[in-house]
Amino acid sequence: MKRRIALLTAIVMVFVMVLSACGGTAGGGGTLPVNVGSDPDTIDPALNSAVDGATLIIHAFEGLYTLDKNGVPVPAQAKEVKISDDGTVYTFTLRDGLKWSDGKALTANDFVYSWNRAIDPETAADYEYMFEVIDGYDEGKLNVTAPDDKTLVVTLKNRVPYFLELTAFPTFFPVRQDIVEKYGDAWATKADTYIGNGPYKITDWVPGSHITMTKNKNYWNYKELGMENIKFVLMDDPGAQLTAFKQGEILFTDDLPTDEIDAWRDKPEFNLHGQLGTYYVSFNTQKEYLNNPLVRKALTLAIDREFIVREIGKAGQVPAGAFVPIGLSDADPTKEFRDVGGDYYDPYDYEGNLEKARQALAEAGYPNGQGLPTFEYLYNSESTGHKLIGEALQDMWSKIGVKVNLQSQEWATFLNTRKNGDYDIARNGWLGDYNDPISFLDMWITGSGNNDAQWSNTEYDALISQIKTETDTARRFELMHKAEDIIFDEWMLCPIYYYVDIFLLSQKVQNFWSSPLGYKYFMYATVKE
Repeated sequence: MKRRIALLTAIVMVFVMVLSACGGTAGGGGTLPVNVGSDPDTIDPALNSAVDGATLIIHAFEGLYTLDKNGVPVPAQAKEVKISDDGTVYTFTLRDGLKWSDGKALTANDFVYSWNRAIDPETAADYEYMFEVIDGYDEGKLNVTAPDDKTLVVTLKNRVPYFLELTAFPTFFPVRQDIVEKYGDAWATKADTYIGNGPYKITDWVPGSHITMTKNKNYWNYKELGMENIKFVLMDDPGAQLTAFKQGEILFTDDLPTDEIDAWRDKPEFNLHGQLGTYYVSFNTQKEYLNNPLVRKALTLAIDREFIVREIGKAGQVPAGAFVPIGLSDADPTKEFRDVGGDYYDPYDYEGNLEKARQALAEAGYPNGQGLPTFEYLYNSESTGHKLIGEALQDMWSKIGVKVNLQSQEWATFLNTRKNGDYDIARNGWLGDYNDPISFLDMWITGSGNNDAQWSNTEYDALISQIKTETDTARRFELMHKAEDIIFDEWMLCPIYYYVDIFLLSQKVQNFWSSPLGYKYFMYATVKE
């Protein structure tokens, strides 16, 4: 999932419970003010692909299963599931009395509609490829049926070890057919039409200011919820966010100015946790000059990653030598995917890589950058870290004769510019959507909504399809390593570092947790006054 902020060894799907040092808890009244980002690009569960949007969505919607604070899939809208002996048929039984936030009954058919909507080409969901594991995907109609209002039967193409985790992912959440059909895309832009089935519901939405969510009295687990209201303050300036946090106007902020990290590092409000993700640079592989793998190789190798994490990141980020991050298991669960796959270059050997970069550029026919145009590097403007990294890359690439101009855009515009391929080179980031390396690999199939590189490789596409039908675990991981090999045979992206997560949390806040996937969970949080 796309990452907003530029922030260890990441741990395998372990959610960290953050508790206040003070004893006691407050009741479920009042308002919890927090900041997880600026105005979201979209909070339609089928269309969102950003982490900040996902945090908003998981408070207003819920899937068949959800992930608990330990990262384990647990029953949510479903009270139980029966899985066939061959692992291909899942029969979910919904809880009694499920309702939408407006009181209308929720039925199994809502999931049938929503999942098929997500794969409909007219919906243009970035994550539609996630449904490829379900039988019928190739024909455009999923083999998902509702024999009655409380039963959902899902037939997979083959056994999928992470399928319950998929049902906890926002793209698999149900949406209301009558609302979507009546209001079109606008349904997910206003409080009165944003009807969900989750723990909270939007009661006030002022773009550029805040989104307030209030406890949903129709939610099945209503009695366990925390604060009456969660106010998501929409801010895009890390400096302003820090000021608001200091003044108590917000009790959580998901961003911190780079030059403030050292000053806050030892304070109890400062939190640093592992994340399953990679900060990287996207190349538009369809652009002239950048459609040459040797040019992309040169740009990838000419980067001093240690300098970036030491002088800009400042939070223990790990220089990246590959795309799939540290923290994900291999076929042998005692080994990591990254340990087995190794690095595709030494991320700590800047001088050696720089020489190889010059050689690659010369081999491409552009010695010392001669003959190349000035490229444009695009980043989103909300974080000072992105700008500083852009400036560092500009300087590093100049050492091999490549000239780059910097351009910034606000978050929502930036996401769409990158997605539409209207750029040369752009900053990017990806957090795993579940605990499996395929979450970092299947996004690069031809035409994927998350394939910002506009890359296409028929061998790679076939390999991903093979991986998704392979039932032998060892062979499946072998094929995933082969897929990553192809990425670096073509140098179609440029890893910078593996993420860590930095945020500030008031010690007044209890029962909050954060996920290595980037989501923040406030629905059970309370505030101790």
